[in-house]
Amino acid sequence: MASWTFLTNHALVLSFLARHSRITAREIAENIHITERAVRKIIADLEAEGYIAKKKEGRGIKYRINPDLSLRHESYQEIIIGDFLEGLGWKRRKRKPVAEANVITAEAPAK
Repeated sequence: MASWTFLTNHALVLSFLARHSRITAREIAENIHITERAVRKIIADLEAEGYIAKKKEGRGIKYRINPDLSLRHESYQEIIIGDFLEGLGWKRRKRKPVAEANVITAEAPAK
Protein backbone atom coordinates (compact mmCIF):
# COMPACT_ATOMS: atom_id res chain seq x y z
CA MET A 1 0.00 0.00 0.00
CA ALA A 2 1.36 3.41 -1.00
CA SER A 3 1.78 6.01 1.69
CA TRP A 4 -0.04 9.32 1.36
CA THR A 5 1.37 12.84 1.42
CA PHE A 6 0.01 16.30 2.13
CA LEU A 7 0.98 17.74 -1.25
CA THR A 8 -0.58 16.92 -4.61
CA ASN A 9 1.57 15.99 -7.58
CA HIS A 10 0.87 19.45 -9.04
CA ALA A 11 2.25 21.09 -5.88
CA LEU A 12 5.29 18.82 -5.90
CA VAL A 13 6.08 19.53 -9.57
CA LEU A 14 5.62 23.28 -9.03
CA SER A 15 7.91 23.22 -6.00
CA PHE A 16 10.63 21.38 -7.94
CA LEU A 17 10.35 23.85 -10.82
CA ALA A 18 10.58 26.75 -8.37
CA ARG A 19 13.74 25.42 -6.72
CA HIS A 20 15.41 24.07 -9.88
CA SER A 21 14.58 26.27 -12.86
CA ARG A 22 16.42 24.03 -15.34
CA ILE A 23 15.30 20.61 -14.07
CA THR A 24 14.00 18.07 -16.58
CA ALA A 25 10.68 16.26 -16.47
CA ARG A 26 12.58 13.00 -16.09
CA GLU A 27 14.45 14.29 -13.03
CA ILE A 28 11.21 15.47 -11.43
CA ALA A 29 9.55 12.13 -12.16
CA GLU A 30 12.41 10.24 -10.52
CA ASN A 31 12.24 12.47 -7.42
CA ILE A 32 8.50 12.37 -6.82
CA HIS A 33 7.94 8.82 -8.08
CA ILE A 34 5.45 9.41 -10.86
CA THR A 35 5.82 8.85 -14.60
CA GLU A 36 7.58 11.35 -16.84
CA ARG A 37 4.39 11.53 -18.90
CA ALA A 38 2.44 12.57 -15.78
CA VAL A 39 5.03 15.27 -15.02
CA ARG A 40 4.77 16.63 -18.58
CA LYS A 41 0.96 16.76 -18.26
CA ILE A 42 1.24 18.65 -14.95
CA ILE A 43 3.75 21.09 -16.48
CA ALA A 44 1.28 21.69 -19.34
CA ASP A 45 -1.51 22.31 -16.79
CA LEU A 46 0.64 24.77 -14.82
CA GLU A 47 1.69 26.61 -17.98
CA ALA A 48 -1.88 26.80 -19.34
CA GLU A 49 -3.09 28.41 -16.11
CA GLY A 50 -0.18 30.89 -15.99
CA TYR A 51 1.59 29.49 -12.92
CA ILE A 52 4.79 28.90 -14.89
CA ALA A 53 6.40 30.15 -18.08
CA LYS A 54 8.87 28.16 -20.16
CA LYS A 55 11.81 29.54 -22.11
CA LYS A 56 13.97 27.47 -24.44
CA GLU A 57 17.67 27.76 -23.54
CA GLY A 58 20.00 25.74 -25.72
CA ARG A 59 18.82 22.16 -25.63
CA GLY A 60 16.94 22.62 -22.37
CA ILE A 61 14.11 24.63 -20.89
CA LYS A 62 14.23 27.23 -18.15
CA TYR A 63 11.11 27.57 -16.00
CA ARG A 64 9.93 30.77 -14.34
CA ILE A 65 7.28 30.86 -11.62
CA ASN A 66 4.51 33.47 -11.48
CA PRO A 67 4.43 34.03 -7.71
CA ASP A 68 1.47 36.41 -7.80
CA LEU A 69 -1.31 33.92 -8.67
CA SER A 70 -3.44 32.49 -5.88
CA LEU A 71 -3.97 28.88 -4.89
CA ARG A 72 -6.75 27.28 -6.92
CA HIS A 73 -8.87 25.79 -4.13
CA GLU A 74 -11.74 28.08 -3.14
CA SER A 75 -10.87 27.76 0.56
CA TYR A 76 -7.35 29.13 0.02
CA GLN A 77 -7.65 31.68 -2.78
CA GLU A 78 -6.31 34.43 -0.51
CA ILE A 79 -2.91 32.68 -0.44
CA ILE A 80 -0.58 33.44 -3.30
CA ILE A 81 1.69 30.83 -4.84
CA GLY A 82 4.84 32.76 -3.90
CA ASP A 83 3.98 32.62 -0.21
CA PHE A 84 3.08 28.93 -0.46
CA LEU A 85 6.37 28.11 -2.22
CA GLU A 86 8.37 30.12 0.32
CA GLY A 87 6.88 27.84 2.98
CA LEU A 88 8.40 24.94 1.05
CA GLY A 89 11.85 26.55 0.93
CA TRP A 90 11.71 28.57 -2.30
CA LYS A 91 13.65 31.83 -2.34
CA ARG A 92 12.04 34.70 -4.26
CA ARG A 93 14.22 36.50 -6.75
CA LYS A 94 14.80 40.12 -5.99
CA ARG A 95 13.04 42.28 -8.56
CA LYS A 96 15.25 44.79 -10.29
CA PRO A 97 14.43 48.35 -9.24
CA VAL A 98 13.27 50.68 -11.97
CA ALA A 99 16.07 53.09 -12.80
CA GLU A 100 15.21 56.69 -11.97
CA ALA A 101 16.31 57.72 -15.45
CA ASN A 102 13.52 55.60 -16.93
CA VAL A 103 10.79 57.12 -14.77
CA ILE A 104 8.66 59.71 -16.54
CA THR A 105 7.54 62.58 -14.35
CA ALA A 106 4.85 65.18 -14.91
CA GLU A 107 7.05 68.11 -13.91
CA ALA A 108 6.94 71.29 -15.93
CA PRO A 109 10.01 71.93 -18.08
CA ALA A 110 12.64 74.23 -16.59
CA LYS A 111 12.70 77.83 -17.96
